Amino acid sequence: MKVNPPILSISGSDSTGLSGIQADIQTIAALGGYALTAITNISLPCQAAPHREQGGQGRLCMARGGGLSPELVLSQVSSIISTVHPKAIKVGLVTDCETVRLLCGEVIACQRLVIAPGIYDADGRQMVGDDVIEAVTRYLVPEALLLMLRCKDAERMLGISIQTDDDMVEAARRLQEMGAQWVLLRGGSHTQGRLTALLYGPPPLHKEEAGSAVNHQFFTSHNTDGWRRHGVAGALSAAITTRLGMGDDVPTAVRNAHDFIHSQVVYAKDSPQGNLRAIDLYNSFVSLVAANYATAHDVAFYADRLCITPRYLSQVTDRVVGKPPRQIIADYLLNEAKRYLKTTRLTIQEIADRTGFSSQSLFCKFFKAQQGTSPSEFRSH
Repeated sequence: MKVNPPILSISGSDSTGLSGIQADIQTIAALGGYALTAITNISLPCQAAPHREQGGQGRLCMARGGGLSPELVLSQVSSIISTVHPKAIKVGLVTDCETVRLLCGEVIACQRLVIAPGIYDADGRQMVGDDVIEAVTRYLVPEALLLMLRCKDAERMLGISIQTDDDMVEAARRLQEMGAQWVLLRGGSHTQGRLTALLYGPPPLHKEEAGSAVNHQFFTSHNTDGWRRHGVAGALSAAITTRLGMGDDVPTAVRNAHDFIHSQVVYAKDSPQGNLRAIDLYNSFVSLVAANYATAHDVAFYADRLCITPRYLSQVTDRVVGKPPRQIIADYLLNEAKRYLKTTRLTIQEIADRTGFSSQSLFCKFFKAQQGTSPSEFRSH
């Protein structure tokens, strides 16, 4: 019998479900984990935030006085760790420096610890005080398997400006020197029209590899609005933590989590009144595509997983986005192939394997039919 790995999220509560503990529960469960939670803060309405989000949902933000006492937070965490033994732990928003200090003693034994402090929110508001930033740097960063920060967070933590790719590498190197094994920097906007992320890893194990091994990788996306949505950063950190708990190494966890969140950001639709069933099915469909595109390209596979007929799935996707499901699968495959071509050094054959094609020739034929150019020509431009 399959056992869902227990994943602990330590963060603030957002009763809208768009971020915080509630969103983490949804993400962990969707990826097959068993969600455990410890609440650090209670969210309250914030007059500085927009009254309505797209889709008719209001946004909440952390108001002053919303933090729970260190003792209450620690009692939650220690009880969970001592009884359930989570496979991976995410530490998100903590707004009290004493809580940060005490948390370190509870999570220090976890080998899969993701620190995502969220110094600034998606709108650029600072969420924690300078004393908390100092405490996170001192107590939690040295214990992190993965430290996740926006570039703006890293600028605040390090007291530097990040304006180029080289600046991102230097910032990640300095954060790693503080003790984090891996660093994921997100939200680099120094290239117009796209966002840049950087995964920075440990140095090579062997001295003879030091001159040739690359310990960092850049990722870019042109979907700047999507990746800046409220709650996306928290969902990504929860997804990475879940994949780590399932046994992925850090680069694989980041890639698999990115694929999952990418489907939510790029393809998922808000739910207008009167169209909830179709929207729910559509979002479930694209989530399945994100999870299975490397092994399944057949519409019947996805219809069967949704317990509907391929014809009905076609009606759903046509109603929501005006495309047949086969084209949605093709669009997703094309986007992933283009991402691999532009951001990795994988060979064409390796990309064909990762996107589920039985041969390089079939992959090249698909790519040219969809993009109008060959994979090699696309990569060279």
